[in-house]
Amino acid sequence: MRDETKCLHEGYAPGNGEPGVMPIVQSTTYRFDTTERIGELFDLPTAHMYSRFSNPTVEAVEKKVTSLEGGVGAIATSSGQSASLLSILNICSSGDSFISTSTIYGGTVNLFAVTLKRYGIECIFVDPDADEEEIQNTIKPNTRAIFGETLANPALAVLDIEKFATIAHKNNVPLIIDNTFATPILCKPIAYGADIVVHSTSKYLDGHALQVGGIIVDSGKFNWSDGKFPEFTEPDQSYHGVIYTETFDTAAYIVKLRMQLMRDLGCYPAAHSAFLLNLGLETLPLRMERYCQNALKVAEYFKSSPKVESVLYPGLKDDKYYRAAKKYLPKGTSGVVCFTIKGGKETAAKFINGLKLACKEVHVADIRTCVLHPASGTHRQLTDEQLVAAGINPGLIRVSVGLENIDDIIEDIEQSFNNL
Repeated sequence: MRDETKCLHEGYAPGNGEPGVMPIVQSTTYRFDTTERIGELFDLPTAHMYSRFSNPTVEAVEKKVTSLEGGVGAIATSSGQSASLLSILNICSSGDSFISTSTIYGGTVNLFAVTLKRYGIECIFVDPDADEEEIQNTIKPNTRAIFGETLANPALAVLDIEKFATIAHKNNVPLIIDNTFATPILCKPIAYGADIVVHSTSKYLDGHALQVGGIIVDSGKFNWSDGKFPEFTEPDQSYHGVIYTETFDTAAYIVKLRMQLMRDLGCYPAAHSAFLLNLGLETLPLRMERYCQNALKVAEYFKSSPKVESVLYPGLKDDKYYRAAKKYLPKGTSGVVCFTIKGGKETAAKFINGLKLACKEVHVADIRTCVLHPASGTHRQLTDEQLVAAGINPGLIRVSVGLENIDDIIEDIEQSFNNL
């Protein structure tokens, strides 16, 4: 099936006389005929036991996103942040390190640089445009993964996934890619060498600002048996001595995450949230096409405006990442446009406050156009040096272009410019 069909039919297949729309299984627990059957499930999790780590409604969404990304399995989480966190914790412990590109979302920078550091896990940040040798020189003997974003938030840097996959695999570590802004409609990182893909499903996958969630997809392609990851190849005493690579083969990573981390941390989404997410997924291909069309027109308008100092949008031919976008995002470069307004921080605030149609909110990837000033909002916890590394300056404004009529969107921007 093509993506448009997968979005409608994968994950849930009603049988004879069953509901045509995926039902909400609103239950914390599940019943069995014998205690022996329950014991069997703790040895081999082939059915739902408790909704802290699996639920039929959530499972349907997990299967749909797995299919879209081309993986072997997925696990949904209660937020995009928890997806990023668990993707690292599943392979890193105190005393380990991992590499991350510096242009990632500000909340993830704080998670990696501050919170994980408190637990003894070091994150080493690298310039995503650095050459292979420079990145290789940052890798240590205890480095266990490399992390990056397909399309960085808000720098809109397009990651050279194949370059980072080559470096990761040369060092026998997995490449983890946050594919939130691109979605599997515009880019499938696994096809370019990524081993694990994460999303904030609160963004484009949902698209309607209805639920907060995340998801982790396992490609099933990384070799966990090379000796660097004993937690996959040695008995897990917290789970009846199971050896994940032997019992679950290519799904070792995602099963370990579910039966170990999700069991203990419990950051699993509710069935109703998954139901709402599925509604968004059903229209994802249509929405992504329109987001890309509208955003390109808005970016071109900003390029022509005398009020604008510079524009970041990989769909523009003179953008730094245009060639990379053509390779990794041939269907379009998503719906987020960033621009630097002349006049700095105060002018940026005045422009945003003057908008009448666009929403002023801490969100992105909604069906409605929304605008944010990253330096004083999502990335305000970063130092000046971190802001520069993330590609953010005081006058930078992030516009998440929605699905309104493009003329209405541009007229709103124009009237605010005229009032500066």
